[in-house]
Amino acid sequence: MIRVLVHGAEGRMGCEVLRALCSDTELEAVGAVDLKADREHLPLPDESGKIPSSRDLETIISQTRPDVMVDFTIRDATMPAVRLAGGHGVNLVIGTTGLSPEDLDEIERLTHQNDIGAVVAPNFSLGAVLMIHMAKLAARYFDYAEVIEKHHEGKADAPSGTALATARAMVETRGEPFLYPALKKEILSGTRGGQVDGISVHSVRLPGYLAHQEVILGATGQTLSISHDAISRESFMPGVVMAVKHVVKNKGLVYGLEKLLGL
Repeated sequence: MIRVLVHGAEGRMGCEVLRALCSDTELEAVGAVDLKADREHLPLPDESGKIPSSRDLETIISQTRPDVMVDFTIRDATMPAVRLAGGHGVNLVIGTTGLSPEDLDEIERLTHQNDIGAVVAPNFSLGAVLMIHMAKLAARYFDYAEVIEKHHEGKADAPSGTALATARAMVETRGEPFLYPALKKEILSGTRGGQVDGISVHSVRLPGYLAHQEVILGATGQTLSISHDAISRESFMPGVVMAVKHVVKNKGLVYGLEKLLGL
């Protein structure tokens, strides 16, 4: 049985992670940490019992001795948690977006220093990972591309980590920047969105969305659209479960769920 602590357990993704852990016979939720925690125990979603809960990560780690910490919080909370958990020999599964290249380098160093595994992914949806893979394949054959990502109004960062990962992967596969149409006049500043090596990236934040992304590639007389829609947070859970089971058996850092899928 793999013992799992959830950091950010009372957030929307944290609650879904707990539900997924309860549904898998190989996994056991043993502890919950959240800044909003106001009780010593958190009831499990399947009503099978309660787990220790606290605002203090070190207290829960010492109390529960987890094998893995799953983190879905924000960058400023993730990195201190990663340092603490990694120092205690806890393996890491991280879904927080907004981590910098320097953060990833630090996480990789922690895995070597503490002989642990870590999986960091900008998106744990299998469909989203396949979308990025297909966008990389198409990137070799088109000179123009744009990414439109749409999320709920409560998402803290823009653009999404998935949109940035998609654009960077497309540029890397192409081997050079995409062509960017020159504007003679931009009437409203920022209308063309942000730019990643010639790819315009647009962010939409509205109630009613969860996580949606479309990659549009253009050439003379044609366009190619590759899109993915996450209808509920359940869509991320098979990827999270896969990562938890992988990380206890493999040391070092794995960035991106596509590595676990063999893409």
